[in-house]
Amino acid sequence: MEHSQIREILANCELFRGLERRDVEKISKLCHIQSYEKGDEIFRQGDFGKHVYIIAEGHVFLERSMDLGTRKGKVTLGILGRGRAFGCWSTLLEAPHSLMSTAICQKSTKVLVMNGADLREMMIQNTEFGFHVLEKLCFLLRDRIHGAFGAMEKIQVILYKC
Repeated sequence: MEHSQIREILANCELFRGLERRDVEKISKLCHIQSYEKGDEIFRQGDFGKHVYIIAEGHVFLERSMDLGTRKGKVTLGILGRGRAFGCWSTLLEAPHSLMSTAICQKSTKVLVMNGADLREMMIQNTEFGFHVLEKLCFLLRDRIHGAFGAMEKIQVILYKC
C-alpha cells in the first residue's frame, strides 16, 4: 500500500475526517500496515492494549465473551469495515487498560496500526488537533456503547427464554 493510500484512508476514516492535511500527513507517519486472513484475531479480550487500528480493507467483528456460570457464549458488539477505527482508546488518555473485546477478521483484512501513545503525544503538542480527535472519539464511543447495550439486550432475551 502506497503512502498516498494511507493518507486517503486516514483522511476519510471516522476518527480523523475533517482534519487539516498536514495533520493527516503527520498521523500517516505513525502508521504501519498489517495484514490478516479470515478468522485471524487482531487482538483478544483481556490482552493489554496499546494500539489504535483503522481498517483499510476487509471487515472486523468485535466480539465479547461472556461467562455466566453455567452458560458461556459470545456476542457481537460491532461489525466494522473500511475507515472504521478500533483498539485501545485508553492509550490516548495515558491509562493502562485491558481490551474488552476480541477483534476477529471476517475476510482478508488490512489495517493501519499506530501506537496510541504516539498519537497522544501529537494531541498534546497541538491542542486544537487533540480536541478534534477527542471529540470524534466521544461520538465513536457513544456508538460502541449503543452496540454493547444492544448486545446485552439480546443476551437478556436469551436468558429469559431458558
